[in-house]
Amino acid sequence: MGIFAYAMYLSRISLVNYKNYSEALLDFIPGVNVLLGNNGEGKTNLLDAIHYLSMCKSYFQPADSANIRNGEDFFIIQGNFDVDGISENIYCGLKRNQKKVFKRNQKEYDRLSEHIGLLPVVMIAPTDTQIITEGSEERRKFLDSIIAQYDPVYLDDLIQYNRVLSQRNAYLKLAAVSRSFDAETCAAWDDQLIRLGVRIHRIRSGFIGRLIPMFLNYYESITGGKEQAGIQYDSQLLKSDFKYLLEEHQAKDRALQYTSVGIHKDDLQFTINGLPVKRYASQGQQKSFLVALKLAQFEFIREIKKFKPILLLDDIFDKLDDRRVAYLMKLVSHENFGQIFITDTHPERVREIFERIHVPIRSFLVRNGTISHLEKEEKTLRAE
Repeated sequence: MGIFAYAMYLSRISLVNYKNYSEALLDFIPGVNVLLGNNGEGKTNLLDAIHYLSMCKSYFQPADSANIRNGEDFFIIQGNFDVDGISENIYCGLKRNQKKVFKRNQKEYDRLSEHIGLLPVVMIAPTDTQIITEGSEERRKFLDSIIAQYDPVYLDDLIQYNRVLSQRNAYLKLAAVSRSFDAETCAAWDDQLIRLGVRIHRIRSGFIGRLIPMFLNYYESITGGKEQAGIQYDSQLLKSDFKYLLEEHQAKDRALQYTSVGIHKDDLQFTINGLPVKRYASQGQQKSFLVALKLAQFEFIREIKKFKPILLLDDIFDKLDDRRVAYLMKLVSHENFGQIFITDTHPERVREIFERIHVPIRSFLVRNGTISHLEKEEKTLRAE
């Protein structure tokens, strides 16, 4: 991997009652950390805990209380990060039916949004196929999760926009039931939607414009340039003024009882050789597309934040051929990347890959919610 400074890395994590872990305490190296074990043992749960410390939420489970271990009343995740030689202690605790507590260096946050972006991560997981296969909401979430890690104003605008949108929709339903629509009241909601929506659209447009060249570069490298991929930002605001759109669709919105136009309808169109990825791409092509998309996300955040996010690779080898796997590992082990966490079910495969590219790793064995340092485990087994 070469000798160079890591600007940010997770040095230690401790878990209590998180998912299938009763307790765990692990120390990591700034480079490649590998979690090995059979499916269902808890490898992904550990990656999710790291994501929690960065983004204040699970990558997989939106209901916080669902992450508490069965039969318990609370969970705690704590992480020690090194940021340019300065220690950052992050604490997350949740008790059933109580508010989630998030602390930085023993000081509780007033708002969780204040923490987003401090310690950025990029996760690549099998569930990411939803970005391709599901509806536009998944692709908007993908956009928003990246931008929120470097632009707190955008995050605030998005929260406000969704609140105003909900209030406008509630008013449209009330007006339909009471049969007393008031144009001035609706216009007041419209003004707020326009102000926030135009700002959000501008940021999204700028972001996509910068992300696409990064994505194309990674996709070409991963696939050997055999296919031509594309991403297009699809927004109603690209074709028409937001104020005009709301006025033009007011009668339709009153009939539907919800707001049918705006940046909450934005989408991304993904193509390979001009054809929609969702309908025509193989599983391998979809996986390559998503990996290139997430690596572009990594590069974008690195350029904006001026340091490297933590990269979480969950079951990354599945559905990729040996050539693409070898290329990918060589790529992410380069000094352009920082700390990496990888899960896999085949210890020999991982060892061979990293020995071949001369990259040191720290390996852990995960068995039914318990984790041991694999080198120590191997020594114990040899002694027995």
